Amino acid sequence: MAKPVDALAAKATVQPKKTRRKWFKNQSQLMWMSLPVLLYVMLFSYYPIWGWTMAFQNYRPAKSFAEQEWVGLKQFKFLFTDDGFLRVLRNTIGMSAINMILGFVTAIIFAILLNEVKNKLFKRSIQTISYLPHFLSWIIVTGIVASSLSVDGGIVNEVLIKLGFINEPILWLSEPKYFWGIVGASHVWKEVGWNAIIYLAAITSIDPSLYEAAEIDGANRYHKMWYITLPGIKSIVIILLIMNLGWILEAGFEVQYLLGNGVVVDWSETIDIFVLKYGLKQGNYSLATAAGIFKTVVSITLIYAANTIAKRFGEERLI
Repeated sequence: MAKPVDALAAKATVQPKKTRRKWFKNQSQLMWMSLPVLLYVMLFSYYPIWGWTMAFQNYRPAKSFAEQEWVGLKQFKFLFTDDGFLRVLRNTIGMSAINMILGFVTAIIFAILLNEVKNKLFKRSIQTISYLPHFLSWIIVTGIVASSLSVDGGIVNEVLIKLGFINEPILWLSEPKYFWGIVGASHVWKEVGWNAIIYLAAITSIDPSLYEAAEIDGANRYHKMWYITLPGIKSIVIILLIMNLGWILEAGFEVQYLLGNGVVVDWSETIDIFVLKYGLKQGNYSLATAAGIFKTVVSITLIYAANTIAKRFGEERLI
C-alpha cells in the first residue's frame, strides 16, 4: 500500500516544478523587459547605500575605506544638538507642510471646478494653460517671482498701490515673515495644473448615473460636487496623501536657494541647503550624509505610519 502513496507524493512534488517552469517560460519576455529597469534601480538606488557608512566615520576623501576613522553616532548627536540644524528642520517642515496643504487643496478645487465646465474647447484651453508652468525650470520661475515682487515696477506692488491696500512698495523678499508664503504660492502657481490631472482622471471614472439620479432628486451643482465628486475621488486623495507624507522633508532646494538672501536666511534654509553647505562648501561629508539618512528614515517611517492609519480606518492604502 505504500507504493501508490509514494507515487502520489512524487507526482505532487513534480507538478509544482512543472507549473513554475511553465510560468517562468510564459513570463520570460516580461522579465527580460524589466531587467534594464531592475539594473537601473540596483545601480542608482541600492548600490549607493554603501556610502551611508560615511555618516559613522570622520570621512576624509584622501584616505581609503580601511583607513577611515569610525566615530559611531557622533554626527547624529551633533545634528540633534546643533541649533542650525534644528532651525533648518523647522524651515523644511514648515515650508513642506504649506506646499503640501496648498497643493492638495488647490489641485482638488481646481479639478472639481474645471470638471463643471461644459464647453470642451474652453475646458481644454484652461487645462493646457494651467499645467504649462510645470515644464518651466525653477530658474525661470524664481526669476518671474522676483520680478513680480520687485519694488521697482513689480506688478504685485503696483497693483496693491493702485487698489489702495498699501501706500509704498513692500520688500517682499527681504521680509522673513513673507518668505514661506511666497514659496507656497510659487509652488501652487507652478504645479496646480499638473497636480489636478490625476484628480480629473479620477473624476471621469465616477458613474454618470449617480449625477443623473442626484439631479432627479433635486441636487444642484454644489450638492453633486460635495456628495458625489468628492467621495468618488477620496481613495485617490488618501493614496496621494500617503505618498506625499513621505516627502515631508523635501521642501525643495532651488526655490529657497534662488529666492533666499542673507536677510531671510534664518527662514529660507532647508535640509538640502544645509547638506550643500556642510557637504560641499565645508567638506564635512559625514555630517551631510547623516542629514540625508535622517531624511530617509523619517520619510519611510511617515509612509508606513500613514499607511497603517489608513488601513485601520478601512481606507485605501499604498502598501
